[in-house]
Amino acid sequence: MREKLEQRSFLFMLLLVSLLFGLVLKPFWGAIFWACAIGVIFYPLQQRILARIGPKPNRAALLTLLICIVIVVLPVLLIATSFVQEGLSLYQRIDRGEISPARVLEQIRSAFPLLPELLERVGIDMDNLRQRLSEAAVAGSRLLAEKALVAGQNTFVFIVDVALMLYLAFFLLRDGHQLTELLIKALPLGDERERKLFAKFSEVTRATVKGNILVAMVQGALGGFIFWALDISGPLLWGVVMAFLSLIPAVGAGLVWLPVAIYLYATGAWVAGTVLVAFGALVIGLADNVLRPLLVGRDTKLPDYVVLFSTLGGISLMGINGFVIGPLVAALFLVFWDIFMREFNDHPH
Repeated sequence: MREKLEQRSFLFMLLLVSLLFGLVLKPFWGAIFWACAIGVIFYPLQQRILARIGPKPNRAALLTLLICIVIVVLPVLLIATSFVQEGLSLYQRIDRGEISPARVLEQIRSAFPLLPELLERVGIDMDNLRQRLSEAAVAGSRLLAEKALVAGQNTFVFIVDVALMLYLAFFLLRDGHQLTELLIKALPLGDERERKLFAKFSEVTRATVKGNILVAMVQGALGGFIFWALDISGPLLWGVVMAFLSLIPAVGAGLVWLPVAIYLYATGAWVAGTVLVAFGALVIGLADNVLRPLLVGRDTKLPDYVVLFSTLGGISLMGINGFVIGPLVAALFLVFWDIFMREFNDHPH
């Protein structure tokens, strides 16, 4: 009896201390998550470097981390800086009245006289829409400016987060295998099940991060290029916005280029509007329809609809990190149920 009480008390304290430790690390969850993602994605590269230079794990991990910084971290920082600058410029132009959402909507209304009637049939008042659009544009651009100002004031915090992420990533690259074995030994789920779960974690993280980011980069670059070619203001800003939105499967970048195409038609730029629609539907859309199933769905072995819903749910719950965490949770959910059906259910699998 006493032994059972001690065991339960110990397990309770173990759970409590683990939760408290999780709370202590809460401010650094983002840095820890992306350090784990870097460790998982670049681990194969680190192993190749290790095979080339021999048993020098510190040097191999450092070289891998330097490659990651050059090809991922620095370009992202440069793009983010340019994005903030373009966003501030857009806010200033809206604030000065150079860009008026109400005027844009009025031009669309004049160009498509049947539009107000169609909108009224579905319960949308054009005047109310114009007012709300103006308010939303001003509020959105002001929010972007405020976020940019806060980001500028918190530059030191951001640099610390990036440094902590890279610092942890170095040790995960160097000692990743030993840490995985330690977790397998510690967790009471059965070694074979744990190996399967860790393998699925690595597989899904690698596929979703590499796949989604590659798709986002391609769509953002294509969107920015066509905006630049058609002389639409802020091509870099809208390219980055399209890249972020393309993390949402199926609709993503179309939320930017389609309204711009409608505006071009409304202002009489029929050729530019047609070029943008054709390029958006055929080229940008094709990049999503071809690359995403190849890079994400196939490697994660998840159906497309599961990838779509888990990505949207993950982003809505956890922000930008959710585009990886959502499909990861979905994949682990399916693995757990697969193990349950095979090992705990009397019915044949």
